[in-house]
Amino acid sequence: MQFADFIVIFMLGVSLSMDALAVSVCKGLAMQKADAKSATIVGTWFGGFQALMPFLGYVLIDLLYNLLAGTSANSIVESIDHWIAFVLLSIIGINMIRESKDTECDVKSASLGFGTMFAMAVATSIDALAVGVSLRLDSKTYTYMFVAIACIGVITFALSFIGVKMGSFLGSKFRQKAQIAGGIVLILIGVKMVIEGLLF
Repeated sequence: MQFADFIVIFMLGVSLSMDALAVSVCKGLAMQKADAKSATIVGTWFGGFQALMPFLGYVLIDLLYNLLAGTSANSIVESIDHWIAFVLLSIIGINMIRESKDTECDVKSASLGFGTMFAMAVATSIDALAVGVSLRLDSKTYTYMFVAIACIGVITFALSFIGVKMGSFLGSKFRQKAQIAGGIVLILIGVKMVIEGLLF
């Protein structure tokens, strides 16, 4: 894997973690005392699910590829896979930018209970499922898929931890800017996939 590929993976991980960071900031604001244990719990939930969802997306599309192997449908999918990846990433990116306009923190509860955290972890990582599909469709990123999954999980854990600890200092303005930046980066990664698909 080349250094440029690592940069793309890193930027992807940061972009995907923006929703989790935004919720973590709100979670930190809701807590009276955002200690290291609370931040670790939030980071583990968000980081774990952010890594799990791309893996599930990868597995689903890999199964589909195996089912279509040797058929004409497979060659059709391979000829437009970079466009599919671009559309998925663009939709996620645009949605992330659109959601950044909400200036209020939706998270009012400081609870770290199973039900609360499970729901939040799924909600903040569902976009990563589509990203896993996009990464599997891209022939270049497919070769280091598991490195990307691990990187996404670790980055999300770290940023979620920081978000909880510093929620009261960062506030909603930072949350908005982070989501906008994350959305733009996802769209640019989609553009990169299209260019590589057309040229190579």
